[in-house]
Amino acid sequence: MTVLIEAQNLYRYYGDHCAVEDVSFSVAKGEVLGFLGPNGAGKTTTMQMLCGNLAPSAGQITINNHDLLDQPLQAKQSLGYLPDTPPLYRELTVYEFLEYCARLHRVPFRQISKHIHKALARCGLETVSQRLIANLSKGFQQRTGIAQAILHNPEVIVLDEPTVGLDPLQIQEIRELIKELGADHGIILSTHILPEVQQSCTHVQIINQGKLILAETVPGLNRLMTTERIKLVTRQPIEAEKLQSIEGIDSIHSEQDNHYVIHYHLDHQIAEKIAACVLDNGWGLEQITPIKKSMEDIFITLTQTPAT
Repeated sequence: MTVLIEAQNLYRYYGDHCAVEDVSFSVAKGEVLGFLGPNGAGKTTTMQMLCGNLAPSAGQITINNHDLLDQPLQAKQSLGYLPDTPPLYRELTVYEFLEYCARLHRVPFRQISKHIHKALARCGLETVSQRLIANLSKGFQQRTGIAQAILHNPEVIVLDEPTVGLDPLQIQEIRELIKELGADHGIILSTHILPEVQQSCTHVQIINQGKLILAETVPGLNRLMTTERIKLVTRQPIEAEKLQSIEGIDSIHSEQDNHYVIHYHLDHQIAEKIAACVLDNGWGLEQITPIKKSMEDIFITLTQTPAT
């Protein structure tokens, strides 16, 4: 697998304050990395360092085998960037804007038209290419921003909050576009929308207080979301102390008549033990269901725990 972007031991200080501390990760071709963090966690600072807008106090960033500090021009030629506010010239048509961007990216003159038409097709902009950007919907403006980021066919694409302000249909369209682009590029997607990570990304990392506190594949994250709670429904009231005696159970909470939530240490046989206890005591087992954690649960749990 071809590694396209690699960050090693990044630090960034503002005076005595360490905004980013010893952050390391990599992104390969075909990977879409979801980059999450609460406000003030160091996410924006990290993104600025990755794009060459801010120099790290220590550490190294390599983009497509080019050191970002030692070979900035070569490294940035392999980088496409969409800030949270797309850098659009509203008085230009979509085609005129992309033509201007192609020249900024030093696309060979004879290839400009080819690059523009490819970007228009990939971003679903062919029907609006001759319209003024000022007259486009928010969704089409966001697509135009993505088109300028991929116009020169960079190996690495960095997208900062690409779906903010869009309606549900536009959000879904942009997510599908990101997944499609991820097949041929390495993508870093900064977002506060947790379902977006599950739908668009192959990997996820969470930063808090300047430190990476989670780096995982999305399938691995889904495994982390495997329940540590069980919902139990019985026909008769239970004797909580009898269930509490089962090894691994932490607590039992009654929600309503004969409806309980059981918290436990991870044990793949705990459901069988609970069911057996209910049957042995004649309480009448009606339902025993795992309660799956959401990504929001994991995010809140991790970011509310002070980084060490």
